[in-house]
Amino acid sequence: MSLACYQRVDREQLARDLDEIHKDILSRMGEQDIKHLKKMERWGRVCSALGYGTAWIIPNPISAFLISQGNFTRWTQMTHPIVHKGYDKIADVPTEYTSKGFAKGWRRFLDWPDWITPAAWHQEHNKLHHYNLGEKLDPDHLQHNMSWLRQSKVPMWLRYVLILGFTIIWKVFYYAPRTHKELRRSQARQKRETQPEFTRKNGWSVFTKQGRALWFESILPYIGFRFILIPLLFFPLGIVAAINVLINSLMAEAFTNMHSFLVIVPNHAGDDVMMFEEKGKGKGEFYLRQILGSVNYPTGSDSNDFLYGWLNYQIEHHLWPDIPLSQYQYAQPRVAAVCKKHGIPYRQDSVFKRLLKALDIMVGRTSMLKPLKANIA
Repeated sequence: MSLACYQRVDREQLARDLDEIHKDILSRMGEQDIKHLKKMERWGRVCSALGYGTAWIIPNPISAFLISQGNFTRWTQMTHPIVHKGYDKIADVPTEYTSKGFAKGWRRFLDWPDWITPAAWHQEHNKLHHYNLGEKLDPDHLQHNMSWLRQSKVPMWLRYVLILGFTIIWKVFYYAPRTHKELRRSQARQKRETQPEFTRKNGWSVFTKQGRALWFESILPYIGFRFILIPLLFFPLGIVAAINVLINSLMAEAFTNMHSFLVIVPNHAGDDVMMFEEKGKGKGEFYLRQILGSVNYPTGSDSNDFLYGWLNYQIEHHLWPDIPLSQYQYAQPRVAAVCKKHGIPYRQDSVFKRLLKALDIMVGRTSMLKPLKANIA
């Protein structure tokens, strides 16, 4: 989309059209959305049960994939919409499916056992990423985050190899420390304390306050739960069974990392996706940026969307992050129609096509569309 076309979009009418869809969605929300969420949760639980139920027999990719899909489901289809308050507005919703009750206290390892703490995820993703999409303040801005590799002297082929290795460990080495850092900074601002300094060294060091918090709140609890406690539960079946579960759990962790990288990273990257230098003003401008800065994958059925973690509705999700998963299927064709009406590109491609575009951004082969300096209310 050219700068001239970008400037010509009627922001006020765009906001009215999209608000009408949002109003319709809110009127449709009800018990059926809770039933749908529980169905997705059940599918994820079944994957985990089948995975661990066979993991003790022999190390194998099928058990590992099922465990991985269960882990992936807890993050993308439970934590993601619930912490976004997607079900808070529904009458009589169980507390454990609300943003105030999900994964709080002892329920953390029941609802969302992960490297990332719920509070850190909320600060980094829900607040900073969603309301600064494509801007320099966006903590997940791929082109900015990968400037060290894009500007390096590393051969191009080796850059791709490095990224491939990174996909296997990216949750623990990127998301856990990144979300932890943003939470600590937010807490320091609230207490009017000096902003803690985060470097690659002190952010992981047990000799610093921020490093200890990362280890004792994120890293060690997850290692203890996933790679020590769960394998030990199979010890009555023999030491070989426990070791097999450990191996399959480690394999599943790699699969979860690669799976989540595949569907998350390309959502906001590519040489056809916009980035922004200035802060946007007004609801219409906000809506426009969510559309131009996001990309969808194939959508439509629960089985398809389950494998994508419902992250294939990224445009609709960034317009309205606080609606239930099932409502995105209803909203998607209506949003596409509004985009067509206003001449706004609505990008929906194969996830593998988008992955290639994202990788090209990461290695510096291509760049995202130039920042738009025009800041229209």
